[in-house]
Amino acid sequence: MELVRLNKYLAHAGICSRREADRLIESGRVLVNGIVPSTGSQVCEKDTITVDGKVVQGREKRVVLAYYKPVGITCTERDPHAKKTIAQAVKYPIRVTYAGRLDQDSEGLLLLTNDGDLIQGMMRGANRHEKEYIVKTDKEVAESFLDQMGQGIFLKELGQTTRPCTVEKIGKYTFRIVLTQGLNRQIRRMCEACGYRVRSLKRIRVMHVLLEDLKPGEYRELGQEDIDRLYRDCGLSANDLRE
Repeated sequence: MELVRLNKYLAHAGICSRREADRLIESGRVLVNGIVPSTGSQVCEKDTITVDGKVVQGREKRVVLAYYKPVGITCTERDPHAKKTIAQAVKYPIRVTYAGRLDQDSEGLLLLTNDGDLIQGMMRGANRHEKEYIVKTDKEVAESFLDQMGQGIFLKELGQTTRPCTVEKIGKYTFRIVLTQGLNRQIRRMCEACGYRVRSLKRIRVMHVLLEDLKPGEYRELGQEDIDRLYRDCGLSANDLRE
């Protein structure tokens, strides 16, 4: 029977990332066969592992979904104030969660997976993974606006300057932008700092994965080739995550 580190087991089961699993273990919220384990404990499929009293169902096949999040869906699993959450909108046999938020007023591509380590790898800002958006504004897109956006803008409310990015006008009121960071409501804040307001915002690409012909509310499972590439680009192995 193969032994694996407990934090890796929890990550493979889609509970959280390995770093977060270490915190759960250290806080005593994880039990192995009814006993509080050490952080470096190894486990196998025969062990009974619980988190906050709930049995972990074991390591499932890793899946990644490309989901078209419609406007109005909130990127959260539980929120009593949300009209509809991701967990309510996406009906999939395996528990999946999102890597990188889209705010309630935005739509487009959201990647969902049951692997906590992959989520952490995709969201790690230092990796500078690309995300591409189509944005419609309330007034005509000027060259000076594109230059400002592309060079980086200081966002006073966040206390930091955005990274330089690729911006291209594609219509009178519409532009395409490629970001390598994910600050809170970044595009909307950038536009407002330049005197523009966002009328609509759609994400059409995350890393190499495209929205393609998905319609709002639809999802598709990524094939193994796409999944392998995601793992490689995040510095992970699709076959056996690094220790």
